[in-house]
Amino acid sequence: MNQAIEVLPPTLMQRHRRALVSAVSVAALLGVVGAGAWWWNLGQYLEETDDAYVRADWVAISPRVAGYVSEVLVDDNQAVKAGDVLVRIDARDYTERLHSAEAQLQQAHAAVTAQQARLDTLDAQLSEQQQRIVQARAALDSGEAEARRAHLDYQRYRNLVAQQVASAQHLETVSASQAQALAALAQARAQVARQQAQAQVIQARRQQAQAQLLERQAHIGEAQASLALARNALADTAIRAPFDGVVGQRKVRRQQYATPGLPLLAVVPVTQAYVIANFKETQLQHMAPGQAVEIAVDSFSGQHWQGEVHSIAPGSGAVFALLPPDNATGNFTKIVQRFPVKIRLVQRGGASPPILPGMSVIATVDTRGERAHGG
Repeated sequence: MNQAIEVLPPTLMQRHRRALVSAVSVAALLGVVGAGAWWWNLGQYLEETDDAYVRADWVAISPRVAGYVSEVLVDDNQAVKAGDVLVRIDARDYTERLHSAEAQLQQAHAAVTAQQARLDTLDAQLSEQQQRIVQARAALDSGEAEARRAHLDYQRYRNLVAQQVASAQHLETVSASQAQALAALAQARAQVARQQAQAQVIQARRQQAQAQLLERQAHIGEAQASLALARNALADTAIRAPFDGVVGQRKVRRQQYATPGLPLLAVVPVTQAYVIANFKETQLQHMAPGQAVEIAVDSFSGQHWQGEVHSIAPGSGAVFALLPPDNATGNFTKIVQRFPVKIRLVQRGGASPPILPGMSVIATVDTRGERAHGG
């Protein structure tokens, strides 16, 4: 009886051991099958890299005009809207330049008005002179007619005197009348010539006045351009945000002298951030724009963002390096190249932590869409 009791525990232990081994084997088999099914259905289509970072197209804000900074209206890391004034430059000099440009424009308009009045006066004088020419020509026509009549009278009376029908005294009177008519004709011709010469003088003055008017009108255009530049310069004393974003790298201080091109601060469009993921060249075979991307940010463990492939760079990072590698030296070591892939973030509803430029992420691209399309 005691021997039976001693044999029983090993038998139960063996049974329990066999059951445990069987359960572990089944679980392992199920795990392998599940992992294989996952790899077959999804895993083989995923391309992942941890060489990925958040980027944003931030802008360094520089003044367009020079001057002393009178106001700094933003603080470090402050959110701003497009059009918000960030910095003001002392505008007193630019205000005076604007007033000077306005005065120059008024002077240019006054000069054009005066020159137009002079041109109108010359036009009136030219019109009057044309009337005088018409009158002088009428007098000339009358003088020519009178001279012809006097000449005919002289010829007739000379014949009559030759025939002794008229007296010589009467012929002398007719001859004197002819001489007077010829003198009047010469005077009428001279008068026409004088009036025409005067008209030419007035016409020359008018042409000169017209040229001066065009020149003064051109001065109006120059004055208007100067006024526009002065207005732009005055407006540029208020430095504004080009888009919504957050202020960074604020270096500007009050009473600092700012010059065009000198960066004062930066505006970062954090809501328009994107991811640059550097994938190995062996991972790009089935990658294409539009594919879904899952993004895990190192700063926020357990949270995932969605995105999609925007574009793939036309060359590897080494191609665009400052000193591209040259493998023609004889010492060649093949290195798998990486290509930057731009990933656009898909906005998700609800409040979520902001993804800031510079954060490290893990990007996983689902390439099933491209393979299904290619198949």
